[in-house]
Amino acid sequence: MEQDGIHAMVPRERMTESAKKLRDTYAMKPGIPLFRREFGYFTLERWKKEGMPQDIPLETLFQYDPPGNHGLGQLGWCEAAFVPAFEDKVIERRGEYEVVQDYAGRHVLFFTGRRNGFMPTYLTHPVRDQKTWEENVKWRLDPSSGERYRNLPERMAKAQEAAGKGLMIVQNIIGAYMYLRSLIGPEDLLIAFVDQPDLIHSCMQAWLDLADTVTARHQQYVTIDELFFGEDICYNHGPLISPAMMREFLLPYYQQLVTNTKRRQIDKTRHLYLQIDTDGFAPPVIPLYKEVGMDVMSPFEVAAGCDLLKIAREHPDLVMFGGIDKRVLAQGKEAIDEFVERIIPPMRERGGYIPTCDHGVPEEVSYENYLHYRKRCVELGG
Repeated sequence: MEQDGIHAMVPRERMTESAKKLRDTYAMKPGIPLFRREFGYFTLERWKKEGMPQDIPLETLFQYDPPGNHGLGQLGWCEAAFVPAFEDKVIERRGEYEVVQDYAGRHVLFFTGRRNGFMPTYLTHPVRDQKTWEENVKWRLDPSSGERYRNLPERMAKAQEAAGKGLMIVQNIIGAYMYLRSLIGPEDLLIAFVDQPDLIHSCMQAWLDLADTVTARHQQYVTIDELFFGEDICYNHGPLISPAMMREFLLPYYQQLVTNTKRRQIDKTRHLYLQIDTDGFAPPVIPLYKEVGMDVMSPFEVAAGCDLLKIAREHPDLVMFGGIDKRVLAQGKEAIDEFVERIIPPMRERGGYIPTCDHGVPEEVSYENYLHYRKRCVELGG
């Protein structure tokens, strides 16, 4: 069997250093140097004003590792993967505000002429009932649309090149709950679970059909190492829906997608990792997602009550990314030292951990504080 990263794993000596390091992290090897990366940023403009060099890449400034994985995309993240997307247009002007239909079909209240730098107000979502679902939305999720695969050969050539270097091949997918929320809205979705269960199942069947078909096309070219779902199903006290609702409306579709993906793998020996990304207080949903094979989770929001060390003790087989309290990074060097010295050494000893901020680094974090945090991560992480 050719060891090309597709038919069989690339020999370790042919992997990039980042690929080896990331694969060792997923394998939960204890005591190894921690992979260096960040969740994201909301503070780059502040850092520029505070003197952050503009001619040096962030990877160099903050001592990040080169990517150890390669994402396939095409299946959404916070919104459904519509093809075509809805037209982005102004629906109504209200003085200093304007109502905009965005690419996901939502009507959103923005400041006039300004779309970024604040949390917008979502007024309506595109699915209200079976009629709006069928007429306005469902056909945009057609897995047979040729436009979805227009640049498939070029994308897959890059994926095959990455696989040949040992990089983990990741299929990113909007999570089942996040998908429903983007279609119906968080409040109306709760009512729809009770009043319109057939609509929910129809939406979920479309999610499965699209995710399964696109993933299958990708699997004709590569072996997938990870299914990574953007889910955001929790808030600060736990899940937004009950375990019974998760088992009825979400988990069966997850299970079918995972089963189908494993069955189609070119390299049948490859472990397929399943990662769930959710903000909020995540511990109550860990056992539920483990029912469908989850073995990786992120980002463990500390402000919502996620105790990284406690979760690590309770789930010694769970690969964990995140858990660095974004609020602490704004408090100063002494607070940063106390936090990372408590978290990083035991998590490194345990294995299966990447320290990142528990969401995007907020604007309250100074450039000086973040540089100090990165310095300590490197020192403690090896």
